[in-house]
Amino acid sequence: MGTTIRSICVFCGSSMGHSPRYAEAAAALGRAIAARGLRLIYGGGNIGLMGVLATAAHEAGAKVIGVIPRRLFDLVEQPELAELLVTADMHERKARMAELSDAFIALPGGTGTLEELFEAWTWRQIGYHAKPLGLLEVEGYWEPLLAFIRHASEEGFINPSLVPDLVVRSDAEELFEALEKLEAPLAKLPERQKP
Repeated sequence: MGTTIRSICVFCGSSMGHSPRYAEAAAALGRAIAARGLRLIYGGGNIGLMGVLATAAHEAGAKVIGVIPRRLFDLVEQPELAELLVTADMHERKARMAELSDAFIALPGGTGTLEELFEAWTWRQIGYHAKPLGLLEVEGYWEPLLAFIRHASEEGFINPSLVPDLVVRSDAEELFEALEKLEAPLAKLPERQKP
């Protein structure tokens, strides 16, 4: 049995990137979220791919909830949202986004996107949640990262069973379907070492 997804958390860049395909993919994902009747949880700003995603989802009829730390709230304008939650800091922001979501998707982004992605994936691996996580591949953006993940697995730092646990698709509908089918985490915590 897979996952019932009602709310999706999307991590993505506060920049647009160089290719127009990134913004096109963010807008298409926002519309797909609305078409499925899902609620969007995202970082709360109106800049970069975040703004494109939220605006497209809102205009297509999705309920959009932004979660933003106080420090960024004072620096970034917010688009029209159903709800905007302001947190004390980044740690609280990520915890709140995770709490409100049934699954996670990452669009192209920078250090913040990567940090959010890996924290959510780590939480899944060690049992803090069983929510599925995926990457929407756009223009081969994620391939270098996926190559590194495979390399880290080959070198013994990532359990090989975890590599397919990160779902990757280039089509939003296919990604949603794969996330819904994903079971609980594939790896287990190592047994405690005896002294």
